[in-house]
Amino acid sequence: MRGNNFSENVDTTKGAGCLWRNARLATLSEGSGGLGIVEDGAILIRDGRIVFAGQESDLPDIGEAVVIDVERRWITPGLVDCHTHIVHGGNRAREFEMRLEGATYEEIARAGGGIVSSVTATRALSVEGLVAAALPRLDTLLAEGVSTVEIKSGYGLSIESELTMLRAARALEKVRPVRIVTSYLAAHATPAEYKGRNGDYIGEVVLPGLGQAQAQGLVDAVDGFCEGIAFSTAEIAQVFDLAKSLGIPVKLHAEQLSNLGGAKLAASYGALSADHLEYLDEDGVKAMAAAGTVAVLLPGAFYAIHEKQKPPVKALREAGVSIAIATDCNPGTSPLTSMLLTMNMAATLFGLTVEECIVGATREGARALGLLGETGTLDAGKSADFAVWDIESPAELVYRIGFNPLHARIFKGERFDR
Repeated sequence: MRGNNFSENVDTTKGAGCLWRNARLATLSEGSGGLGIVEDGAILIRDGRIVFAGQESDLPDIGEAVVIDVERRWITPGLVDCHTHIVHGGNRAREFEMRLEGATYEEIARAGGGIVSSVTATRALSVEGLVAAALPRLDTLLAEGVSTVEIKSGYGLSIESELTMLRAARALEKVRPVRIVTSYLAAHATPAEYKGRNGDYIGEVVLPGLGQAQAQGLVDAVDGFCEGIAFSTAEIAQVFDLAKSLGIPVKLHAEQLSNLGGAKLAASYGALSADHLEYLDEDGVKAMAAAGTVAVLLPGAFYAIHEKQKPPVKALREAGVSIAIATDCNPGTSPLTSMLLTMNMAATLFGLTVEECIVGATREGARALGLLGETGTLDAGKSADFAVWDIESPAELVYRIGFNPLHARIFKGERFDR
């Protein structure tokens, strides 16, 4: 056994293992009740995976493990940002000004702004250019303890540009210590060259592009935007039918601006998640509960576009629908790169409890990506992804605004300091 003060950097990925002791844990384990708090906790890891997480007095034999005294700091699972659009070109600061002047999201979109306005800037960039543009956004997330990030395509809107976006997302995982999950979102908007021809766009771009993305190993899930300014349930169903035939899980932007029944449709396909949900109705809630579809709430978009109708949190709770939260980081409607601020927004704007915010940013975020068996909780057998915090209680992670108490981020057993 070799001891180390926590201020010292040591290689925790090699040798017999590493014990993180004298810690306060929020394990988030299912069935633990609440946050799964362990006051006198320890985590033993070997080969990048958790061997033990629990009361230090219950530790198994640790052998020759390096021992790190955490000095009573709190440890949570690494944060999971389960809905982002961080790969894109350009920005939409002018649209921000337009909203301040009174324009609505739909008015901006119908005037040629919105998603389509990001297409030209995105199409102009190579994989390398998109990676370079995304890295500052990704690095900001990692600096707050994020270990897993979902990244969508959807600003290329041509087969090759969509594939380029997905290649860039995959490349980010090679240049940063992070787990990347990709979602194919060609059904995000109709590009100018297909204006008024949604059916042609789906048949000529979205569907064949999905086949190519799957063949090239670029896609982990398929997404769409079901809304009056985007695609109908019938059009989304065509995309989901192909995804199902290819064995790819689905998710959906649904009920953000109106109720088209998108969440109910997604649930009928066993969707991993339905996201936004401000206009979700009782039938949609029931369908999601029956299918085990996670509700991903996105307070950054609600805030940025001055929405008034809140998602039906009470109904989701009562139906037992799992609730996750995410940044929705994108250039137009949620230029947000902070999961900590997202937690505060979810509490302040949507009325989530501290527990729901932390669970939603860890365990339920992992569930929304189909990754709960790998990450999202501090349980034996999972990847050693966790965050060490300089806080006195977990509530501080939700309570503070513009303050980052991260002390260290551990990803697959390797330590990264701020």
